[in-house]
Amino acid sequence: MRVVLAEDLFLLRDGLVRMLEAYDFEIAAAVETGPELTKALAELQPDVAVVDVRLPPSHTDEGLQCALVARRARPGLPVLVLSQHVEQLYARELLADGNGGIGYLLKDRVFDADQFIDAVRRVAAGGTAMDPQVISQLLSRRSQDKPMGGLTPREREVMELVAQGRSNAAIASQLVITERAVAKHTSNIFGKLDLPPSDDDNRRVLAVLAYLDHG
Repeated sequence: MRVVLAEDLFLLRDGLVRMLEAYDFEIAAAVETGPELTKALAELQPDVAVVDVRLPPSHTDEGLQCALVARRARPGLPVLVLSQHVEQLYARELLADGNGGIGYLLKDRVFDADQFIDAVRRVAAGGTAMDPQVISQLLSRRSQDKPMGGLTPREREVMELVAQGRSNAAIASQLVITERAVAKHTSNIFGKLDLPPSDDDNRRVLAVLAYLDHG
């Protein structure tokens, strides 16, 4: 699996390269600036991009904007964004086109190799991987908002895990319930969020977007 990596801190970039290579990823390019990222994504057509939000020259949201432009040029391009802090806007912008293949992790999470690599693989496969801390903060900030306020406590637990990108089997295992029960809960969640009928993966992305909008 070919990866384009964008991170301006040399030690972190080098560490990520070594980690990805240890798990049999091929590093197509490891760059440190926005212009280099734009060029690499356009020319190399990677299977997944791992991108720091803040890159030179602007050191604002250069990495994120490069990723969004690349996804418009190549719809569905898998992108895992790394950020130093929880920024709800970044997560919402990434999901706004309704497609999967999107992840948002705090940089602290990359020090857990298994969790980081799992997120890269999940995003590359077209799924979502939202940082648990992002979801936790959104829950605490807007727990009474509608329509999320209409979810039962169990449905909110399921929604939190859906937002993290967990499969029905993984959710069932973590909550110690059956996959059939998970499927029932997700169906109820989709109904309460007024999501239109479509394939399950797409509805999950739409549910996560609604979750970020209403928390």
